[in-house]
Amino acid sequence: MTAAPLDLHIGFIGGGMMAEALVKGLLASGAAAPGRILVFDPSPERSTHLRAAYGVTAAASNAEVLAGADVAVLAVKPQVIAPVLAEIAPAVTDRHLVISIAAGVRLAALEAALPPGTRVVRVMPNTPALVQKGAAALCAGSAARPGDLDTARAVLGAVGTTVVVEERLMDAVTGLSGSGPAYVFAFVEGLVNAGVREGLPRPVAEELVLQTLEGAVRLCRETGKGTGELTAMVTSPGGTTIAGLHVLERGGFKGLLMDCVQAAARRSRELG
Repeated sequence: MTAAPLDLHIGFIGGGMMAEALVKGLLASGAAAPGRILVFDPSPERSTHLRAAYGVTAAASNAEVLAGADVAVLAVKPQVIAPVLAEIAPAVTDRHLVISIAAGVRLAALEAALPPGTRVVRVMPNTPALVQKGAAALCAGSAARPGDLDTARAVLGAVGTTVVVEERLMDAVTGLSGSGPAYVFAFVEGLVNAGVREGLPRPVAEELVLQTLEGAVRLCRETGKGTGELTAMVTSPGGTTIAGLHVLERGGFKGLLMDCVQAAARRSRELG
């Protein structure tokens, strides 16, 4: 995956796993060079690791990041976002685009804590960004300029797919793709355990399940066929697949998934 270089300096406030994933993706895609990336993390070990592993600048403070960056990525946990915003607010100017990947933190809260007119984009990423296969939803704040969403999508696009939504849909995104990897892991674990129950060695079951999942996703993406048509391709009359599908339908499998996403989205609204 290659991208046109961004003619910008990108600073990361926070150097945790998601920030590292973005740094890695930006460098691998060619969207940014090491000399254009600055990172500050309160842990000296993290800063040292990022500098050694990727050649980026390890800043001595958040203020130093903002002094050298055009784009500031807030890559901190929601629990500490308030003091971080209070710390950086005096250093934020109208040249900065602030991208927040702090889960659940609303645009209104970000804008209220930063100088009036600050350009803000809120992002809901997910953990597959760690392997450059993320899915991120973005929404723009009231002062965002034309092109700010494009810039934010270029940054997040270095680690996967991006979509733009209205902020009112961010809780649904959180319940679906934000929490979604955990649902997939539960599904994988269940299938692996089923294979073991039927006598397969666990490593064999794991390999079969993971490859089946990856292959099924590629079929969805590349054949242009709907899921119903793809299901019909492996469902013979009176055969094994329809017997298994009958059990899923009888157990309300699809309804459970809908309830699962709804519960996570509801909890996101409560936390927000």
